Amino acid sequence: MPLTVADVLAMPGLEIRLLTGQDGVGNRVRWAHVTELPDPVPWLRGGELVMTVGLGLPPTPEGRRGYVRRLAGAGCAALAFALDERITAVPPEVLEAAAELRLPVLEIIGVTPFIAVAEAVAQWHADERVRGERRAVAAQEAMARSALRAGPLGILRALAEHTGGETLLLDPRGRPRSACPASPSPSGTATTDVTGAVDVSATSPAAGRLPGSPVTNGRHWHAEAVAAVRDSAGTPRRAISIDRGERVLLVQSLGFSGPPRGWLALWCAGPVEWHVRVLANQAACLLALDLIGAHRTRTRAHAQRAALLAGVLDADEAAMPYAADRLAEVCPVAPPPYEVVVARPRDRAGDGPAGGVRAGRPGGDHADLAGAAIDALADVLGDPAAEELTFVCARPEGLVLVVPETTPRLGLALTERLTALTGREIAAGGCRAADLREIAPAVRHAAAVAGRAQGGYGHVDELEPWALLRDAIDPDGAGRFAEIVLRPLRDHDAQHDTALLATVRTFLDCAQNLESAARRLRVHRNTLRMRLRTAERVSGRSLSDPRHRLELWLALSLEEMVPPGRRG
Repeated sequence: MPLTVADVLAMPGLEIRLLTGQDGVGNRVRWAHVTELPDPVPWLRGGELVMTVGLGLPPTPEGRRGYVRRLAGAGCAALAFALDERITAVPPEVLEAAAELRLPVLEIIGVTPFIAVAEAVAQWHADERVRGERRAVAAQEAMARSALRAGPLGILRALAEHTGGETLLLDPRGRPRSACPASPSPSGTATTDVTGAVDVSATSPAAGRLPGSPVTNGRHWHAEAVAAVRDSAGTPRRAISIDRGERVLLVQSLGFSGPPRGWLALWCAGPVEWHVRVLANQAACLLALDLIGAHRTRTRAHAQRAALLAGVLDADEAAMPYAADRLAEVCPVAPPPYEVVVARPRDRAGDGPAGGVRAGRPGGDHADLAGAAIDALADVLGDPAAEELTFVCARPEGLVLVVPETTPRLGLALTERLTALTGREIAAGGCRAADLREIAPAVRHAAAVAGRAQGGYGHVDELEPWALLRDAIDPDGAGRFAEIVLRPLRDHDAQHDTALLATVRTFLDCAQNLESAARRLRVHRNTLRMRLRTAERVSGRSLSDPRHRLELWLALSLEEMVPPGRRG
């Protein structure tokens, strides 16, 4: 609570009366100072109660008006005169100028010495300091109790109550999470009757404000806090102070090392007193501890989910359906489809993804990347419930992330956030999985894309040639094409128990090399030649004709070479 001119007038033991400037009795008195200089302004800092016997007053009326104007312009709280034989009355031009400028003019009456006024002001500030320390200690204890009882919302509520302000919690990207009070006053004045806090995680990140938020200079202070955080993106942890005259916006990063884990915004009366800054810092520390604890809890939960996902990724083709069904039974899983992302930190030389094994640990750098990936998921998804349905699993081929396919280009946002959190260049690939059984092949396709990437994110649908070809072909038409080309060979295999389809496929896979194809099929090359002549006769296509070979290759390969999630 600041000391005002009205408080000085009411101090016991001082005989002081107000001569003019009633409108300025609410001015804050920072100090009481005696001066007889004609121009004391260079030695003043504002907020002083200037006391004088009038020796320094200019001799002319206009000079005395200028004297008053300079004091008012320097931010003086009031001007006090002690009248004696040197000056028996305050000059009228001083009173007139002071009344115009709303500068209180006081008279120190009787035997009250200047030193008594100065000591009284100094003693008040000393006592106020003690009172402030007691209030701060009581508020810190209340804030700690609120943190234990109600978590972040309790911390926001206690900070708002004990500072007479309003509070807002934002995530690392500047999206509102919680606010107190739940219904901010539309006038923007200090809210002393704070009844509760509200979780605003559902608020649109693009809006950057809450309904009914106070307005300052035509802007909601919530939006101003969001803008301040987003303007500081990519910078180290910091505190921001924005002075709006009667109100001040304080924004402080949360965390003790590394990138901010969130931001705390306090909208309070200005100028900000020292105990308000102490309480804001205390709240920031408590919120940071809560966020760190929540991060560790999420990390343990993701480790358990990663072990379950590893069972699916390591299962062979025959056991895959059982492993996928078992995963869905024992672990909360989002409904399909999924976006599968494989991320790898690139090495310092920049000539390829970092190795997957380091110091004898499977996963190596990829395991180190998991903690940052969990934070990236929380930041990008912005929904704790959605994050609980994701998977983060360190594998030799890279860090595997499986997320619900709910947002376009979610993998790109995850890669960019992961790069910002780690400070390393990340190469990542993405692939769609229509269900849990397609996650393993989707990981292989995404890892192949990540391996070819020079940094950043690439999706199979954008980079996989077969996926691009499939997009250009009507699925029904592709099916009819394969049926027409391969039906004679299938019918012959079914009727005569032969393996013409497998023979043709192996021959084409071996680049029409008889020796290689014969070894793979474990037959003599003459036997292979006989089978190939039969296949040419049955299919009506010559394997020496490039066009016929292309038709057979497409019919055999198009379906299975399309990445998971694209078949239909």
